[in-house]
Amino acid sequence: MQAKTQISELGNRGDTRGPSFTVPADALAFVGRVADVHLASTARGAVRGNHFHLQRREALIVLPGAKWSFHWDDGEDSAAQHREFQGNSAVLVLLSPGASHAVRNDSDDTLWLVAISSEPYDPADSVMRKVV
Repeated sequence: MQAKTQISELGNRGDTRGPSFTVPADALAFVGRVADVHLASTARGAVRGNHFHLQRREALIVLPGAKWSFHWDDGEDSAAQHREFQGNSAVLVLLSPGASHAVRNDSDDTLWLVAISSEPYDPADSVMRKVV
């Protein structure tokens, strides 16, 4: 059984102008039809998430710049896990339906993320389940 949550670092293709990151083709294939793109900031100490999606597949990209942590489970009967990041690179998280997830900003800097989703935003698709 494949995990419902997959985490990888994105390669920096930047140059002297600054960092540049590309969403890999396999991540776009995972999402399938792109029906929503959401850009959000997260303030110091704040948490985004603590929910899972009933239908939506999501590619979450956390941009470099702030120390943060990712918290998740692979379903209702699985243990919560977490991983810390120093903010040195962009990180891609692929989320299948049923995987609860949360991003916490663990620094004084603003944390930025982009979510690419397979379905249009629908609050009824997000079910609260705390992992942090």
